[in-house]
Amino acid sequence: MFRCKGAIARVLAGSAFLLLSSLPQAAAQQVPPGQPTATSAAISALDAGNAAEASSLPDRWKLIVSPYVWALSLDGDASLAGFDTHVDVPFSETLKHLDLAIMGNVEVTNGRFGFYVDGQYAQTSQEEELLSNELAVGITTTTLALGAFYRAYEVELGGLTVFNEARVFALEPTIGLRWTKLEATVDALGLSVTKQANWTDPFIGLRLNADLDERWNLWAEADIGGFDIGSKISYSAQAFLGYRTFVLDHPTVLRLGYRVTAQDFETDDFTGSNKFQWDVTQHGPIIGFSMQF
Repeated sequence: MFRCKGAIARVLAGSAFLLLSSLPQAAAQQVPPGQPTATSAAISALDAGNAAEASSLPDRWKLIVSPYVWALSLDGDASLAGFDTHVDVPFSETLKHLDLAIMGNVEVTNGRFGFYVDGQYAQTSQEEELLSNELAVGITTTTLALGAFYRAYEVELGGLTVFNEARVFALEPTIGLRWTKLEATVDALGLSVTKQANWTDPFIGLRLNADLDERWNLWAEADIGGFDIGSKISYSAQAFLGYRTFVLDHPTVLRLGYRVTAQDFETDDFTGSNKFQWDVTQHGPIIGFSMQF
């Protein structure tokens, strides 16, 4: 099929050449010097159309990797096996019992649309004495959020950033899912028991980006979810002050901010007659960086 089209194009081009070469010289002289011919006008129009089409295409896709450390504290109420407890764990206690923590965000965007994955994984353990016996408790918390966003509003603020991009103020609605898993292991008297609960919350939210000057940037995000699908209600909010620089020749934003995440989840526990409840707010300062590839 493509060969056929190529042959037809060559025939048409040859016919056009013969037709133009057979025109009287006087006809060619009727075009005033310096005035564009129909052929040059057509080529100019084609070039203009290609330029307009290219300008309407989205920017190239970028990968942004953002590892971070969240110095979180916990506050709220929890219930398990008929026992109610108030959760009040400052960061100093969290750090004391922390065994492993992995936190980060990966985003893919073309400046207009984008997708991201944000996750936290933490293992804590502690040992207590119960009736002269050693009791070991290990807790693993995993949170994974998948989301998409769209730059719905943008206004240029004038000037360029050090990344040679226009300074802007932008608003981006976002939508996604947040999955949470809590797993507890208790070792006592030579026995080990592990119980877990997990749930998924849909959420909707809004992201804000404001370039303060060529280097400094303010970024914030807030969302609300649950809606009795996973949690009764959940919400998350965070804000960062960022500083643009280059690390290993990659555009990088150093970030310092604060994050708050709250979830109110309830389900039947392993006893079958009691409720497991997790009505806890996690909050604290957060530090990290975002590197573009």
